Amino acid sequence: MERAAILPSVNQNYLLCPSRAFSTRLHSSTRNLSPPSFASIKLQHSSSSVSSNGGISLTRCNAVSSNSSSTLVPELADIDWDTVGFGLKPADYMYVMKCNIDGEFSKGELQRFGNIEISPSAGVLNYGQGLFEGLKAYRKKDGNNILLFRPEENAKRMRNGAERMCMPAPTVEQFVEAVTETVLANKRWVPPPGKGSLYVRPLLMGTGAVLGLAPAPEYTFIIYVSPVGNYFKEGVAPINLIVENEFHRATPGGTGGVKTIGNYAAVLKAQSIAKAKGYSDVLYLDCIYKRYLEEVSSCNIFIVKDNVISTPEIKGTILPGITRKSMIDVARTQGFQVEERNVTVDELLEADEVFCTGTAVVVSPVGSVTYKGKRVSYGEGTFGTVSKQLYTVLTSLQMGLIEDNMKWTVNLS
Repeated sequence: MERAAILPSVNQNYLLCPSRAFSTRLHSSTRNLSPPSFASIKLQHSSSSVSSNGGISLTRCNAVSSNSSSTLVPELADIDWDTVGFGLKPADYMYVMKCNIDGEFSKGELQRFGNIEISPSAGVLNYGQGLFEGLKAYRKKDGNNILLFRPEENAKRMRNGAERMCMPAPTVEQFVEAVTETVLANKRWVPPPGKGSLYVRPLLMGTGAVLGLAPAPEYTFIIYVSPVGNYFKEGVAPINLIVENEFHRATPGGTGGVKTIGNYAAVLKAQSIAKAKGYSDVLYLDCIYKRYLEEVSSCNIFIVKDNVISTPEIKGTILPGITRKSMIDVARTQGFQVEERNVTVDELLEADEVFCTGTAVVVSPVGSVTYKGKRVSYGEGTFGTVSKQLYTVLTSLQMGLIEDNMKWTVNLS
């Protein structure tokens, strides 16, 4: 029977371990690999650094290793990179780190990717005490170096969410180092330039056993990765949205502003109905007045009118998207006026362009919006002028095609 790598000072009843069923499905070229050692990896910071309590003054860092992971595994996984969509394609390793009852995280480690073992009374299963993040790694044009996009922003957002959900969280430094190790261990799964990206999924879960309603006594931080292509089946072609007038994603005072797992289960009903009718996704309105835009199921929304860009302001019911934040900064550097404010559904219907942003979708143009049976179309089946310009700049930054004057990318070599 396969055994999990045992973490120090962790109750074995809550260990996460690879399943036998999964191990039989591993690609033959990786079956006998051992987790690579990253003892020599260190984050090289500029003059600033990350504080141990999670506060960050980091401007940029590079990860370097004296032992390149390319000597441990083939440079690229043997899959058809031209057909990679947005679905799980398990890579070789995942990262696991435990937190004890005192709120201190142990040193994490790489394990073979596989199923996990968890108590049926775990806090995450009974009371939804869990958070996740999403970020991407891109292979640069040289085919060797890998870029991460703003991982410290994901770390800070997870810490903010953990505070709301009464959970301990890794420091920013622990988070970034864990992401770095995981990506380098799975380097061969980063798609070739122009073929997609490696999606990185950090999870923070209450894995300790509870019965009464209370924070879990133990927590587990996991990172797994998968190569991905476009999120929507339309690719970069415009998507078609329907404005939801009955179901709501979030309420004032709730958890809509943090990336907790329950927020996403709550949108599945409306999303399923919309997709059955041929729409790409759902755009939600505020739950009080039912006239102000909030966000799409998994991404933020922007409208363009007379070259002025507007997006709903962050006020507790909308996720503070990292791509959203980046897009606002990019737009302003390109000379556009950007407004973060209440945006009405009437303004949406009268907009010149509409687009969505998110880690998974990056930037997705909206081809049409349907509201109370009225369908309004935008553009001619492609990006609008403004959204195309912003998409080009943002994706060029993410993939290292232009100089990163924003100091957003982390180079892994």
